[in-house]
Amino acid sequence: MSDKYQAFTQSSIGKLLVKNLGLPQPTKLERYTAGDPLVKGTVLTGGRGRLADDLAGLLDQLGAASTTARTDGEKYKALVFDATGITSLKQLVTLQEFFTPVLRSLETCPRVIVIGTPPELLKGSERAAQRALEGFTRSLGKEIGRGGTVQLVYVAEGYEDSLLSTLGFLLSPKSAYVSGQVVRIGAHGEEKATALGDWTRPLAGKVAFVTGASRGIGEEIARVLHRDGATVVGLDVPQAADDLQRVMKEIGGDWLTLDITAKDAPQRIAAHLKEKHGGVDVVVHNAGVTMDKKLANQTPERFGKVLEINVEAPERITAELLAQKVVNPNGRIVGVASIAGIAGNVGQTSYAASKAGVIGLVDSLAEELEDGITINAVAPGFIITQMTAAVPFATREVGQRLNAMSQGGLPVDVAETIAWYASPASTGVNGNVVRVCGQMMLGA
Repeated sequence: MSDKYQAFTQSSIGKLLVKNLGLPQPTKLERYTAGDPLVKGTVLTGGRGRLADDLAGLLDQLGAASTTARTDGEKYKALVFDATGITSLKQLVTLQEFFTPVLRSLETCPRVIVIGTPPELLKGSERAAQRALEGFTRSLGKEIGRGGTVQLVYVAEGYEDSLLSTLGFLLSPKSAYVSGQVVRIGAHGEEKATALGDWTRPLAGKVAFVTGASRGIGEEIARVLHRDGATVVGLDVPQAADDLQRVMKEIGGDWLTLDITAKDAPQRIAAHLKEKHGGVDVVVHNAGVTMDKKLANQTPERFGKVLEINVEAPERITAELLAQKVVNPNGRIVGVASIAGIAGNVGQTSYAASKAGVIGLVDSLAEELEDGITINAVAPGFIITQMTAAVPFATREVGQRLNAMSQGGLPVDVAETIAWYASPASTGVNGNVVRVCGQMMLGA
C-alpha cells in the first residue's frame, strides 16, 4: 500500500504547499535490500567510556568505515557516542559538545546511537546521569529529521562483546522505522552472544516458527527470516490455508493449519516441530485479532476472544514448547505486542489489554529462561497494510503523521526488528520491548 500524501509532497505543487503551509514533509526512508552494505557512509564515533577503544573494531566487523576525527565539510551517515564514561550530571554536557557541531553534517536517513550503562545497576549521581540519557536521545529523535533515527543502548558491564548484532541493526536501513528506543543488553545476566561467520545469513540452519504467517506482517516476517537463512514453519487458521501454503511454497517452508486457541493446539505444534524439524530456534507469536468497540458496548464473548487469541494462546504455546524442550539452546521467543498496549486507544480496551499482556509475558519469562534462550517483543505503531487501508481517511492520516517521521511504517519494518532479535548473536538482548512506530509524538 502506498502513502499518497508522501507522494504528493514530492511533487512540484506539493513541495510548494508544504513549505508555505508548514505541513509535515516525510522523507522517503531507506530500507535494506539483500546484498547491500549495512552502512553506506562514514560513522563518526566519540565519547570516553568502556567501549570507546572497541568501537572501531566492532564497526570494522560490520564492514562500516569509521573515524574519531571530525573534518570540516565531511558528511557522516551515523554518529555513535560512548556515554558509559559519564559518571556525574555535570558530564552530560559532553553530549552537547560532541553532537552540536556535527548535526548539520549528517546525510539523509542518518543513524545516531548513544551507548550507556543500565541505570538500575548504578547508584547516586552516576545513576541519575545515565538515566538522563533517555530524555536526551528521545528528544534528539524528534529533532533530527530527514528520516533519521536516534537510539539509546544500555550495555551491562561484561557484555561489551554482545553489542555487535544490535549495533549492526540500529546503524543499518533495517531499523528504518525504529527511533527513540532504549535497548538493554545483558540486563538479565544472559549468556554471551554467539559469534557469526556470515552476517548476511545469520539464521542459516535454523528453524523459525511464525503464527499468522499467511499475509500482512506475518507473511513479511516469514520472508525476512527466510532471507536470513531460516527454514520457516508458518501457521494460520484453516480458512487461510491457501494463502499460507502459497507463501510457504515460495520460500521453501513448511506449514501447519490450526486454531491456536484449540485446547490441544500447543501439543500439536510441539509434536509437529519436534517430529518434522527436530526442534525450533525462533518462535514468533504474530497471530492476533482486533474486535474494537468502546467498553460500554462490549460483550464478554468478544472481549474474551481477543485475549484468548492475542495473549493466552501464546502463553500456552510457549509454556508447552519450553516444557517439552522443543526450543533449542540459544533459541528466541518473540511476541508481537502493539503501541496500543503501551499508550491505549479509544475502542480498544480488549486489544490494548491483550497486547500489554504480551509485554507482561516477556517481563515474566525474561529472567527465568535458560540455555541462552531469550524473549523479547516488538510493539508496532501505524503499519501500512491492507487492514489499515480500510481505516477512514482522516483517522488514517492522523495515525501516519503523528510520529517523528510523519509517515506510517511497513510490515518489513516489524519483520527486520524480529530478525535482529532472532539472530544467534543477540543473546544479550533479552526482556526488551522495542516500538516500531517512527517514534510516536503522543502517548509513548
